Amino acid sequence: MDKSDKIYIAGHRGLVGSAIVRQLEERGFTSLLMRTHKELDLTNQVQVQIFFEQEKPDYVILAAAKVGGIHANNTYPADFIYQNMMIEANVINSAYESKVKRLLFLGSTCIYPKAVEQPMREDALLTDVLEPTNEPYALAKISGIKLCESYNRQYRTDFRSVMPTNLYGINDNFHPENSHVIPALMSRFHEAKINNDAEVVVWGTGNAMREFLYVDDMAEASLFVLELDEQTYKANTQSMLSHINVGTGKDATIREIAETMKDVVGYRGKITFDTTKPDGSPKKLIDVTRLKNMNWKYKVDLKEGLRVTYKWYLNNK
Repeated sequence: MDKSDKIYIAGHRGLVGSAIVRQLEERGFTSLLMRTHKELDLTNQVQVQIFFEQEKPDYVILAAAKVGGIHANNTYPADFIYQNMMIEANVINSAYESKVKRLLFLGSTCIYPKAVEQPMREDALLTDVLEPTNEPYALAKISGIKLCESYNRQYRTDFRSVMPTNLYGINDNFHPENSHVIPALMSRFHEAKINNDAEVVVWGTGNAMREFLYVDDMAEASLFVLELDEQTYKANTQSMLSHINVGTGKDATIREIAETMKDVVGYRGKITFDTTKPDGSPKKLIDVTRLKNMNWKYKVDLKEGLRVTYKWYLNNK
């Protein structure tokens, strides 16, 4: 990619989108295209077509999505499947029509079956039933992968997909009701520190294992895949199994994560585990062999990532 290439980042305000923008700016790219939802409704086909016709981006990074936790997915399943599929279909088709050089689609590891073998490999896709709670969202993300692959097969486009593990970092959602594990734990430990609480209660046994990737590593991996030469990319993927997992390939127990968080925040009380609450899946880890074979590896370990995130959290609360 040339520094003057027009790069459209859809979802530039989100956790990953904003990290990708930071990296592109740091690397000296000068023609970044960004639009808020108010300025451009990606579910509106006509608006998207007009935007692409007028701006003619060289590259597209599709990080825009309607996201939410279990409760939101259960309450608004139609919104999750409809909005995400419309965003993908509109952006991917317009990217083809306006002859963009490359597109990168960002998915999620919820695309894999509920009873999938660990660590989750790319070829586990569509081998069994999905987790029912976020099935509509997962199906939309699978459709995004298949849209990219189908356009590549029919129109010889160069549309690629990456599937990140659990992400955290700067610009995360710290809402106490509907945030993910890391921001929820961070705000809980912080409040406990401020209030001098004797204990912090964490749901479950603490034995469930999870993998987390710092968002700047995800941004770097995304640009790495987007910029891969075609020969290397094709040698490591298949035309109908082209998505690439992005993660650390390492997991930790919720107990270890909670203890690391306690240390980073500087909380002095004790951690108690509420074993009446569910653990969820005992283990969730992705296989990152595909990306490793192309010479990409994460840089930021959990403790360092949490330190940077906590510093940001304190300045932006």
